[in-house]
Amino acid sequence: MTLEDSEALGWRSVADLIGDHPDAPVALIGAGLNERSLTPGRCDLGPKAFRAVLPRFSTYDVETERALSTHVHDIGDLAMKALSPADAFGPVRDAIAGQAGRALSVLIGGNNAITRPGVHGLGLERTGLLTLDAHFDLRDTDQGLTNGNPVQALLEDGLDGRRISQVGLAPFANTRRAHEKAKAAGIAVRTARECRERGLAVLVAQELERLSALCDVIYVDFDIDVIDRSQWPASPGARPGGVSVQDVFEATRVIGACAKVRAVDLTEYDPSLEIGDLGSLTVGRWFCELLAGFEAR
Repeated sequence: MTLEDSEALGWRSVADLIGDHPDAPVALIGAGLNERSLTPGRCDLGPKAFRAVLPRFSTYDVETERALSTHVHDIGDLAMKALSPADAFGPVRDAIAGQAGRALSVLIGGNNAITRPGVHGLGLERTGLLTLDAHFDLRDTDQGLTNGNPVQALLEDGLDGRRISQVGLAPFANTRRAHEKAKAAGIAVRTARECRERGLAVLVAQELERLSALCDVIYVDFDIDVIDRSQWPASPGARPGGVSVQDVFEATRVIGACAKVRAVDLTEYDPSLEIGDLGSLTVGRWFCELLAGFEAR
């Protein structure tokens, strides 16, 4: 269906905003990296499932009485099949760097190992990192790069820990050693309990303000397993007691509105773990909230 057809029927979907739009302020990149995941799965299916669900979302937000209008230039999917995180580093980094002229790049994973090259794509020396994640991702790198150590790898690359904020960390899902590493590096640590008691969007706004004072640009990693597993079964690492999906939507809009946020990724989305189409619909709504926030800049 063409854009004209959808408008004539009174239904314009978010998918209608995405396509070959070289001058668009937002870029979309698929990066279905799946190798070296600590828990076997099919995160490589994420970009295809994400695109497939977008026609089900209207551009109109009944709560704000506004319609999304931002065009998104679809770069397509990077060739990630059977690539290790080390081999995927260059393609992901270069894909983000290649969109430097845009206001926002959106990287759809794929496992969490894409976060490290994504940060490098913005420039390690000028970038801050905000993660929404149940896990520290500070596992040692002596056995190689995995989806469990992108933050550790970035510290080893030279990213100052004071330019990292980690929000949503879950109890009984991390180690004392990882927590001590984070504190020693100066990483800001905000737990799942803090998110419930103070509000995820409030904490995210605080950390964006903190990072903005330290960095030229900000990269945001949405490791989607931060969401409570009862609302988000489509990640092997999601746990009961995570943050609510509504809180993630609200925080996403805050992130989209921050002018210093130049790239975001969505990782650890495994469509093979779907119950119905809950995962895909959640990711589609997440993207709508991101664009809504972006249009508030």
